[in-house]
Amino acid sequence: MSTDPHVFVVNAGSSSLKYQVINAASGHTVAVGLVSEIGGASRMRHDSIGPGGEVSRHESDAPCQTHTSAFAAARAALREHGGGVGDHVVAIGHRVVHGGRRFTQPVVVDDVVLESLRVLSPLAPLHNPANVEGIVRAQEAFPGLPHVAVFDTGFHGTLPPAAYTYAVPDSWRDEHHVRRYGFHGSSYAWVTRRTAALMGRPVDDLRMVVLHLGNGASACAVDGGRSVDTSMGLSPVEGLVMGTRSGDVDPALGGYLERVAGLTASDYDRALNRESGLLGLGGVSDFRTIVERRDAGDAAATLAFDVTVHRLRKYVGAYAAVLGRLDALVFTGGIGEHSAPLRAAVVNGLEVLGLALDAGPNAGGPPERRISGEESRAEVWVVPTDEEREIARTTLEVLGLAHTL
Repeated sequence: MSTDPHVFVVNAGSSSLKYQVINAASGHTVAVGLVSEIGGASRMRHDSIGPGGEVSRHESDAPCQTHTSAFAAARAALREHGGGVGDHVVAIGHRVVHGGRRFTQPVVVDDVVLESLRVLSPLAPLHNPANVEGIVRAQEAFPGLPHVAVFDTGFHGTLPPAAYTYAVPDSWRDEHHVRRYGFHGSSYAWVTRRTAALMGRPVDDLRMVVLHLGNGASACAVDGGRSVDTSMGLSPVEGLVMGTRSGDVDPALGGYLERVAGLTASDYDRALNRESGLLGLGGVSDFRTIVERRDAGDAAATLAFDVTVHRLRKYVGAYAAVLGRLDALVFTGGIGEHSAPLRAAVVNGLEVLGLALDAGPNAGGPPERRISGEESRAEVWVVPTDEEREIARTTLEVLGLAHTL
């Protein structure tokens, strides 16, 4: 039984609780769990992970009507299947989607912080209330331990005013906090640092564009480890084509659809978030299916693929201009890590930047690998993200605790 200190990493949704337990001394993830459909026909999945990566899965019905009972189920699973790990949790790290203008760094949670997070809920109404609920219930489940909030928006706290300011009335900016915030911060922090290590260069010397591509997708221009521009804005809708989100559209579209189709603001918001993107273009939100249908000659899937690639090339080119030099282009996230056709289409359309793909490594290889050819002016990498490890690392550093993450 390990007596090393461990971090319990929490990602609380409105009807779900995802968690990981990470050994601070070894960096090893010892447990991964999910309680789904809280308040309904809830299910519990708990994976215990051995030192060699062997997984022991435990699944069961879990009558969890609240997040309180979900945390109780998670602690029970740790006691039953964790080999005593639950007794050595030293801190709880929480993913919080939106930190607004107030929180650009992770913070130890107290009553003042909790109230501030509640005030920020209008900026992320689908996420922040659930994140706050998760913190409150975790405090009940783990009394006496420090809780740290780590913000998706935090990595982008270094955006310069020229990048985060929208050209809108100052009353919107001042009274309603309208600006670009950006998201996927923990992913960018992890991947930026890891890519620099793989390249054997100090992160401070590198200028890179990182593409976090999953059901939610964004791009980030990173200069010396600092975010200087990013594609998501006030909300996660702006920017790239995503599974069900539109990405960039004409800002006048909402008013036009109100006039010609009678759409309300809520209708419009729902459509851009849940009915657009790959789903709106190709009929499905799963990118693998889009690629399969494209390869079979499906016109809608081909259009969805082409629009996605076109938008990605535009952002990479724009961010290379923002950076003034491109040392690396990095693909991460589920699609970025696993879709060779997408990577090839993006890179092969960026010859103007001097990028050249090596088809062999792009087709497959170890999870972390360089996929650019020797003649490429900038290196192109596939680097898996690990947001939970980044949250654990950040939590330990905020608390001044030793770790190897």
